[in-house]
Amino acid sequence: MTTPLDQSQIEAMLKQSPFISFLGLTVTALDAGKQELVMRAPMRPEFEREPGTRQWHGGPIASIIDTVGDYALVMFVGRGLPTINFRVDFFRPAIDTGLVCTGRVRRLGRTVGVADVDVHDEKGALLAIGRATYAI
Repeated sequence: MTTPLDQSQIEAMLKQSPFISFLGLTVTALDAGKQELVMRAPMRPEFEREPGTRQWHGGPIASIIDTVGDYALVMFVGRGLPTINFRVDFFRPAIDTGLVCTGRVRRLGRTVGVADVDVHDEKGALLAIGRATYAI
C-alpha cells in the first residue's frame, strides 16, 4: 500500500470485527508522517476487574494495546496483521477512566512490523506500555 489510510478508513475497519467493535475504540488522532495513531477506549462494565469497582481488568487493556499497535501498522499496510509476539507492562491501575492509547510504528519491514503503545488515563497518567511484533 502506498497511500496511508485516513481516520475514516481505519474506523470503518475497526467496525468490521465484532470483538474490536466491542472494545469501542475510536480514532482521535492520526499522523502518518510521525507514524502515530491515537485511539480512545471507553470504560464498560464488562471490562471491570470486579463488579462495581470501575477498575479495568488487564485483559481488555492488553487487547486494546494489541489492537492499537496493529492499526498503527494497518495505516500503512491496509489490512489487519497477525500478532507474532506481544508484551505489556502495567504501571498503575486504571480506575473510572477511559483509556487514551498512542501507537507508534517502530519498524515497518517487508515481513515484520513492530509497534509500541502507551496507555494513559484521561488525566494523562501513564498506566501501561506495550510492544508487539506483527507479520506483514
